[in-house]
Amino acid sequence: MPATEPLPAPQPELDARYSDPKASPADWSEALAQLRGAEVFWLTTVRPEGRPHVTPLIAVWHDGALHFCTGAEERKAKNLRHNREVVLTTGRPSLSEGVDVVVEGEAVRVTDEPSLRALAGRYVEKYGPDWTFEVGDGVFVGDGVEAVVFRVAPRTAFGFAKGDPYGQTRWRFDH
Repeated sequence: MPATEPLPAPQPELDARYSDPKASPADWSEALAQLRGAEVFWLTTVRPEGRPHVTPLIAVWHDGALHFCTGAEERKAKNLRHNREVVLTTGRPSLSEGVDVVVEGEAVRVTDEPSLRALAGRYVEKYGPDWTFEVGDGVFVGDGVEAVVFRVAPRTAFGFAKGDPYGQTRWRFDH
């Protein structure tokens, strides 16, 4: 099932303060390719007392947003009960090549069965059969364990081009 892009691509803004003079703004399609292809993301949430919490996880891009799942009693899920603002980050561990992408947005629970079924299919497409989930009662079920699913539509995203030329692009979304 192909992922759709329901909103028009945002206009890129190059931040000259953090970019090489010969850099140009990155196109959203470059960032989108990174988000679709990345296997590992870093999720930042905020603990109830205000301290940050960062953890690696897997995620899929579908219908204009990143989606991830977690056990309902894991730290990130507990944090999201108090503050739904998150940052998802992905990239390459290199200073000289690639693009790092940072997505800021609100994590919103996904509970409807058609969406969950579509997302379960995206996990298998991207990560293989070891990541097969059943859908039941508004959650994913895998190996007998339930996982809640969240959708993060980008509010703002940043692309950090590394190498020659390096550059920082910001994309703002209207939704």
